[in-house]
Amino acid sequence: MTEVKHNEAETKLMEQAREVLPAGGFGNLGFDVVIREGKGGRVWDVSGNEYVDFLLGSGPMLIGHGHADVIAAVEAQLPRGTTFFANNENGILLAEEIVDAVACAEKVRFVSSGSEATFYAMRVARAHTRRDKILKFEGGFHGMSDYALMSMAPARPGNFPQAIPDSAGIPQKVRDEVLIAPFNDAETAVSLIREHRAELGGVIVEPFQRLVPPQPGFLEALREATLEYGIPLIFDEVVTGFRFAYGGAQEYYGVVPDLCAMGKVIGGGFPLACIAGSDEIMAHFDKSRVADEDFTTQIGTLSGNPVAAAAGLATLGVLKRPGAYDRIFETGRRLMDGLTKLFEKTGTRAKVLGEPPLFDVFFTADEITDYRTTIKADAAAAQRFNQLLRANGVFKGDSKFYVSLAHDEADIEQSLDAFVVALEGIHEPAE
Repeated sequence: MTEVKHNEAETKLMEQAREVLPAGGFGNLGFDVVIREGKGGRVWDVSGNEYVDFLLGSGPMLIGHGHADVIAAVEAQLPRGTTFFANNENGILLAEEIVDAVACAEKVRFVSSGSEATFYAMRVARAHTRRDKILKFEGGFHGMSDYALMSMAPARPGNFPQAIPDSAGIPQKVRDEVLIAPFNDAETAVSLIREHRAELGGVIVEPFQRLVPPQPGFLEALREATLEYGIPLIFDEVVTGFRFAYGGAQEYYGVVPDLCAMGKVIGGGFPLACIAGSDEIMAHFDKSRVADEDFTTQIGTLSGNPVAAAAGLATLGVLKRPGAYDRIFETGRRLMDGLTKLFEKTGTRAKVLGEPPLFDVFFTADEITDYRTTIKADAAAAQRFNQLLRANGVFKGDSKFYVSLAHDEADIEQSLDAFVVALEGIHEPAE
């Protein structure tokens, strides 16, 4: 099959979406599908097409859709109330679980989205240091704030450390407060940290940048330099938190930052994220512990929402069971190995990049180590590959295979078969 068939009901919904939503969608995945439901490792669209789901809601559904434990926890909370704008037991217990699990976490402050979490992590770092500038890495995705939308995906990368806005509407002055370094280039990054140490309020990095793993020694070099100059190191673990290990990427890679931002998994499919970090820095959220000029205001109507916290607690409870991560990694390895062998067999210039819980395909023969090497890959081939996967029952985003605990043997076998068909479609000569 080369394209997905839509029924009249789904086609009508897409037409309605174009009438009331900019570009016909929510700003997330392409707008040519309307999902009806999900269960385990699969989703169904309104037309009834069934897919193995490697989008997983862009990552939150690490234990799969509709897990019985999560449903039970949410159903138990709903009759008790859906939000209070006050402390609640579920939120307190979730914060305690995060502190126990995550190495850098001595205190936790909840928000509702990953964008908020990274935004506040940068703000509290600046409050702590009383310095304005932030250093981030080219290609790093830290949400939708003005600081984050600097050199996230520049079409024409500039000279380091110049920042390039990724969106209209960002004030020029914000551009002047962000320094850009190349990911996986420890020498350049450390040099920039040293040169700008008197004005740097923080360094923010995805320890696993989009799909690019850190090279040996890179994260360690950032940690050493930021410690030397008293600059908070922020790990954006919105994606990697509780995914690569129960303690996140900082456990997986063995490097502990001062602050981290987490989201996705900790909300169990509901809007919930957090900033976590050392007591010394997180004290800036506590008006009783710092001077008025050092207090960092943070208020959110749904922060620590009891339904989301219940779902998060249930999700973490499942992930703590023996063998949970072994299974996720084994599933991911089989898919990655299957793709790699297929490329070798067909002589396809392509690489599988990432870690077993999160990876993707880049159509290139070159090594990929940073943003600039990712954009040299054949984007048109990747888009076609994804389209053919969708047509053959495999659902993923424009980039990334998110692997879940719920994916089973049937999901793996169907996906491996779809990989073969999709690659054949790419190699077919143009008409």
